[in-house]
Amino acid sequence: MNKFLAATLLLITTFFWGITFTVVKEAISQVDVYVFLAQRFTIAFVILLAFVLIRRPLPTGRTIMDGVVLGAFLFAAFAFQTVALLSTSASNTGFLTGLNVVFVPIIASLVLRQPIPANIKLAVTFSVTGLFLLCTNGSWTFNHGDILAAVCAVCVALHLLLTSSFARKPGSDIYWLTTLQIGTVAFLSAVMATANHQPVAVYHPGILPALLICSLFATVFAFLVQTSMQRWISPTHTALIFCTEPVFAAIYAYLAAGERLGMIGYLGAVLIIAGMLISEIMPGRSEPLQEQIAPPIEELTDPEPS
Repeated sequence: MNKFLAATLLLITTFFWGITFTVVKEAISQVDVYVFLAQRFTIAFVILLAFVLIRRPLPTGRTIMDGVVLGAFLFAAFAFQTVALLSTSASNTGFLTGLNVVFVPIIASLVLRQPIPANIKLAVTFSVTGLFLLCTNGSWTFNHGDILAAVCAVCVALHLLLTSSFARKPGSDIYWLTTLQIGTVAFLSAVMATANHQPVAVYHPGILPALLICSLFATVFAFLVQTSMQRWISPTHTALIFCTEPVFAAIYAYLAAGERLGMIGYLGAVLIIAGMLISEIMPGRSEPLQEQIAPPIEELTDPEPS
């Protein structure tokens, strides 16, 4: 039941990310992307900080370090994706970023030296094929910016793996863990905006609705859910669920703007959903991978592992 609830909540989180894609796209057409990220994550950080200071004990030094590490990888994913968009298409970027669903089981398998179960291989194959069809409409033109988008996918994969590891540590406080990583993204985004000579503390009334929606639903709610639910569900299954983000984005774009996918796009959406269902329903699920992920990943981030 815990895994079913975790999968359901992660799917709701992905739904919010998908429907806010259009909102974010409109917002960053009006302001610098790092200004938007700085303001979005700062609002979310202030909300979370007020809660944890009142309701939670102060974090340990280890929790602070874990939160900063998660925030650094999360920011790196945003940054590489943003830079990639400057030199490659949005379709290529969307597909390559989604390849984190491939990198998660590969990295986890290399760390744990365990084979990837057959159902996960099949689920990843379906999801990657679906991502390609949905994001690129079945065509591909390589660009040097694609390399940066692939690096973004690796950062997303590492963020998923480390979130699972840190959230499962004995005594780990997922509220502080979430707050600190959000604060780290806000700080690094502000640094990047300032380096680009873009003032952060400026009121832009045109993006206020987008800021509030993204701060509350796509950041506070979404990352609290991800951090807490990854205690019950493996990083690979989380990545497969997150593959449905472009599906929700396409549905919202159709309802809000009348955008149509075409037959290839619809086929891609069906394959992504099929991949997610295969991972959850078919036998051969990666229970050992899920339960043993924390210690090896912790060793990778601890200079003096015990």
